[in-house]
Amino acid sequence: MAKISELVQSADWKAEKHAPVIEVPGEVKPGEPFQVTVSVGKEIPHPNTTEHHIAWISVYFHPEGEKFPYHVARFDFAAHGASTQGPNTSSVYTEPVATFTMRTEKPGTLYAVSFCNIHGLWESSKGIVVG
Repeated sequence: MAKISELVQSADWKAEKHAPVIEVPGEVKPGEPFQVTVSVGKEIPHPNTTEHHIAWISVYFHPEGEKFPYHVARFDFAAHGASTQGPNTSSVYTEPVATFTMRTEKPGTLYAVSFCNIHGLWESSKGIVVG
């Protein structure tokens, strides 16, 4: 039986439409709020249809020197064009992009995990510099 870590894929988001993108300032001040934007399909658009879509993105922060990461955000994308008339008949679609604000006293690493209903779990990471 495979471990879940063996099922998570990663790639450069500039070449793979499923890899999440994490955007943060180059450096943040200790204890001051800063914005984080996570998305899928920034360079290569991901389909957003009933049959093929990003269902959610979760974000974790692992501060340097601590044993475990913290789950800091989760975004569910629930509208993919489905309606009572069938697939891709609605005028409502959510895009897999979300922004949140966080703060930390320590540097560390942000991890984003996204889920495509066809292609599974994808991850990426980005360092946070505190200065």
